[in-house]
Amino acid sequence: MKKRIDIIGAGLAGSEAALQLARRGFSVRLFEMRPFKETVVHKTSNCAELVCSNSLKSLKSESAAGMLKRELSKMGSVVLECAYKAQVPAGGALAVDREVFSSLVTQAIRAEKNIEFVIAEVIALDTDGALWVVDDAHKEAYRFDDPADAVLISSGPLTSDELAHSLGEITGTEQLAFYDAAAPIVLADSLDRNRVFSQSRYANEGEGDYLNAPFSKEEYEHFIEELIGAECVIKKNFETKDLFQACQPVEEVARRGFDAPRYGALKPVGLIDPHTQKRPWAVVQLRAEDKHKQSYNLVGFQTNLTFSEQKRVFRMIPGLENAEFARFGVMHRNTFINAPQLLDSSLRLKHSSKVAVPVFIAGQLGGTEGYCEAIASGLVSSVGVASCLLGYQFESLPVETAFGALLAYATAEETLEYQPMHVNFGIMPPFEKRIKNKKERYAAYAARGEKALDAYLERNKTLF
Repeated sequence: MKKRIDIIGAGLAGSEAALQLARRGFSVRLFEMRPFKETVVHKTSNCAELVCSNSLKSLKSESAAGMLKRELSKMGSVVLECAYKAQVPAGGALAVDREVFSSLVTQAIRAEKNIEFVIAEVIALDTDGALWVVDDAHKEAYRFDDPADAVLISSGPLTSDELAHSLGEITGTEQLAFYDAAAPIVLADSLDRNRVFSQSRYANEGEGDYLNAPFSKEEYEHFIEELIGAECVIKKNFETKDLFQACQPVEEVARRGFDAPRYGALKPVGLIDPHTQKRPWAVVQLRAEDKHKQSYNLVGFQTNLTFSEQKRVFRMIPGLENAEFARFGVMHRNTFINAPQLLDSSLRLKHSSKVAVPVFIAGQLGGTEGYCEAIASGLVSSVGVASCLLGYQFESLPVETAFGALLAYATAEETLEYQPMHVNFGIMPPFEKRIKNKKERYAAYAARGEKALDAYLERNKTLF
């Protein structure tokens, strides 16, 4: 009889884990609450729907993000393969048509004979591993009998209060929460092409993949004044650790210093306005949301402003005076567990003795941040589940790899006051002899990581 795994949540991590386990011959029940229960940020009922941005970050070999993508490809990521099929122009980054991408992932899951797709909200995990769920067919919560051999929770940053409470009872720890934000999207035909121009930062020649809205000094200063004074949705002092640093609302960045946005998302470095032949004082970059470039994302403009204030203030951006919004920016709560204290390197709960079956946590709920990082956690957790159920000794991903370094940091008990983190070179083991040139150093990290991963995959080829 096939071993069966219950997976809660069909986001990036859950979708990747489900496909990996199904293709290894396991039986998978994949639970997704949408469309039975909607969220404040999702617009469809598709699997792996992206809500914050359509960018999966850099493809450059000398970047940590590019390094991670190569690792995912070598390990056979199905979700990353879908991303490449849905790719849209974005300079040196991997950006996708969101709708095409999520549709491809959904099709792959629906076509997999070893996956049973269940539309229901999971609200609790019983001590024997059985799930308590709510769905359209039942007015009250009921126990989903026939417990699986393992449970993987990948319910994401919007995990319901009920499920978070159940997880808290299992782990004996309080759940941590922070606020995250998504940027607005504007329609392409509402932009003033006499003001905005096509160019990628540091592009050598010709047009680039980004649209750029250039500010003069006076325009920028007036914009920042209005941005700082605009009305917010969440009346909260964000000078707390509740707000994840990588997704700070643009207005909060501006409050830290008048020029802070100009040295961040609005930096004009590497861009020349063809209308003036000069570098602008500041620039808002817009990235295509779809292959046909009918809508654009305001890069770095995650926001907590009310919808009416977004329309008023963001129309002060040169070229966006008559902008039509396909989606306003939103602020929402993200939930994650204390990974260093709770998870091992296979993403299994270390202290799950209250549950009779092994429990794994993947995705943002597990304490990593980033789209590709979520995909990687789904893949690694699926290998962890497979190793556990097949009686194999799980070997941790090498720390020389991008995701291995992140896992080592995120699951080390000595890591205190942990906040979700992207892959980065700062947490990778340094070389014995420092390489002074940054580009050469990053290339060396990538080469070392690839060599370590190749050896790892050879040692673990029965699982891959």
